[in-house]
Amino acid sequence: MSTLLFRGPLVFPDRIEPGAMLVKDGRIAAFMGVTEPPPPDAHVVEIADGYISPGFVDLHVHGGAGADFMDGTAEAFQLALRCHARHGTTRMAITTTVATHEQILATLEQTRRFRLTPEPNGSRVLGAHFYGPYFRYEARGAHPGGPVRPPVEEEYSQYLAYADDLVTATIAPEIPGAKAFALACRDKGVRTNVGHSWATFAQMTEAVEWGVRHVDHLFCAMSDKTRLRQFQLFPMQGGVLEATLYYDELTTEVIADGLHLDSSLLLLALKLKGPDRLALVTDTSRALDMPDGDYMIGPLVGGEPLIKRHGVGLLPDGTALASSVNGMDHMVQTFLKLTGRPVWEVLRMASLTPARIAGHDKEIGSLDVGKRADVILLDPALNVQRVFIDGLELPL
Repeated sequence: MSTLLFRGPLVFPDRIEPGAMLVKDGRIAAFMGVTEPPPPDAHVVEIADGYISPGFVDLHVHGGAGADFMDGTAEAFQLALRCHARHGTTRMAITTTVATHEQILATLEQTRRFRLTPEPNGSRVLGAHFYGPYFRYEARGAHPGGPVRPPVEEEYSQYLAYADDLVTATIAPEIPGAKAFALACRDKGVRTNVGHSWATFAQMTEAVEWGVRHVDHLFCAMSDKTRLRQFQLFPMQGGVLEATLYYDELTTEVIADGLHLDSSLLLLALKLKGPDRLALVTDTSRALDMPDGDYMIGPLVGGEPLIKRHGVGLLPDGTALASSVNGMDHMVQTFLKLTGRPVWEVLRMASLTPARIAGHDKEIGSLDVGKRADVILLDPALNVQRVFIDGLELPL
């Protein structure tokens, strides 16, 4: 239908209130009172017990339904995008992993294809989160070590040829070539993040001066005063963690599955960064919506094994976490349960905040006149009931 009227509890960035929202030709056209009669050509979508929310926006997501974006195939993209739509994610920055040059280029090529020609039954692709291979080797986490490497212009110039298809790019600022890569990204209009890094506070200060404005998965795969003390007995110095909490310029994200971080760390992050600088992400692997068992992080050839068990991804020896295995609906539900924050605030952290971090908040992320009609209907427990993208309902 080209004209829809959503009627029920509307979730705004600062409140929830009953009302009606008119959608025409894929965009939000106007707001009306609950009792006002709908236009004669409007199809009414009503929910009495639950919420009408903006669609979720995921900045850090690797795959789902058995597929990883680093598989580099159209089939893998279709599976993963359809999977995340079922969990309420309407837009995403598909996330790469440490891999070979050719594998990364193949994924960037598929990213361009799906950004320009969307999967009709899945989440829409904002672009790529270029994530790896420019990590510190010791901070690579669950990523394969072999392909970890420093940035060199001959290589990253080929990645930046896809600048229009890149949302963000991650760098460990302490590795050789990091500054040149960050400045090259800035020149191309690509936002830069810090991740998988053991940088010092001073190195993070330099990274902020280069234009870095975001830090990946707070508390995970990053330096802090304890980590850095093994290199320098005194004085103790801060690292990526302390700099992220200190600099107002830096936004960040949390994996709120209840297993990566406990309630105290989620509350600390929220207190120091606030809901406008703290986004929820899934960082989920191909194991989303799959049974417990053995899987692969990144491409099937050259990726790193993981085990899905106890509701999370683990390294095969069980000594460390490897990824999330849950969608954004689970992140929202868990963050709400562990922090007790208002529903509208938590939903904002999964919609408007990541949209703003990605630079797309003029088009998506909230229920505002003129924005794209990316709308999800949630029951009182925040389970996804229906999903609309550009005013069109997706089959779930």
